[in-house]
Amino acid sequence: MTSLSDVKIFSGKNSSYIAERIVESLGMKLGKCAFLKFSDGEFSTALDETVRGEYVFIVQSTFPPSDNLMELLMMVDAAKRASAYKVVAVMPYFGFARQDRKDRPRVAIGAKLVANMLMAAGVDRIMTMDLHADQIQGFFDIPVDHLYGSTVLVPYIQSLHLDNLAIASPDIGGSKRANSWSKYFHSDLIICHKTREKPNIVSEMKAIGDVEGKNVVIVDDMIDTAGTICKAADMLKQTGAKTVRAVASHPVLSGDAYERIEQSALEEAIFTNSIPLRQTSKKIKIISVAEMFGSTIQNVIEHKSISDKTLF
Repeated sequence: MTSLSDVKIFSGKNSSYIAERIVESLGMKLGKCAFLKFSDGEFSTALDETVRGEYVFIVQSTFPPSDNLMELLMMVDAAKRASAYKVVAVMPYFGFARQDRKDRPRVAIGAKLVANMLMAAGVDRIMTMDLHADQIQGFFDIPVDHLYGSTVLVPYIQSLHLDNLAIASPDIGGSKRANSWSKYFHSDLIICHKTREKPNIVSEMKAIGDVEGKNVVIVDDMIDTAGTICKAADMLKQTGAKTVRAVASHPVLSGDAYERIEQSALEEAIFTNSIPLRQTSKKIKIISVAEMFGSTIQNVIEHKSISDKTLF
């Protein structure tokens, strides 16, 4: 049986913050890498220790810039050319996952393209968390270990001991996720319904469900510009909610997201550390998923089930 002594874990440059915590949870050290950048922006990668015949895990979230994805592909290629036994891409955040279908004519399916590139590079397995669309797992012809941020986020919500708890979805599309949380907590479910005057401009938002006196937790897979979440929080507060919190796995937080969160009715916004924050905020709390990924890595190499590591 494979053991941790047969495993090497490497990290891309921008994901070392979580990779270091993953290897620490396993009692290991991060593998040595070399990154060289040329004056025109091109770069090269190299694994600075032998991986022949070993399980190689490469930790890299593929958030922008796209150099992070390219770096992952090149590290996978380097490991395969160095005769690694198996190469596993550990992607806490799977970038381009919002491009999972043709929602209008003549557009690329970016998530499928990323899957094709990873398999072409030689990846033997994917380990990721909270894909924007579950069907992305079917884009791969290799095993995909799909973990859930709820495994660490739910215990935090439980620790708050909120009475009159209600789970909310920021839009109709997220109702399935919110319903899973609601069933787990045996709590009320609220759906926020929005209408738009034009693209990216929400003209009106209403709450479907009982809001009065509730401690509301809005759940989503990611928060990008924070426009919808903050508008939902403000609306719920005005409708009679006692407190409003937001919970999401991926803190994409682009544009004016930090400022919107600070100025909103949100008590706090809780995320995992799948993506590093660009700045700090007194309203943002980060919960690490490093230990969850570490235990999953150990289960994978020991050929054990990983289903008991996740909630929903």
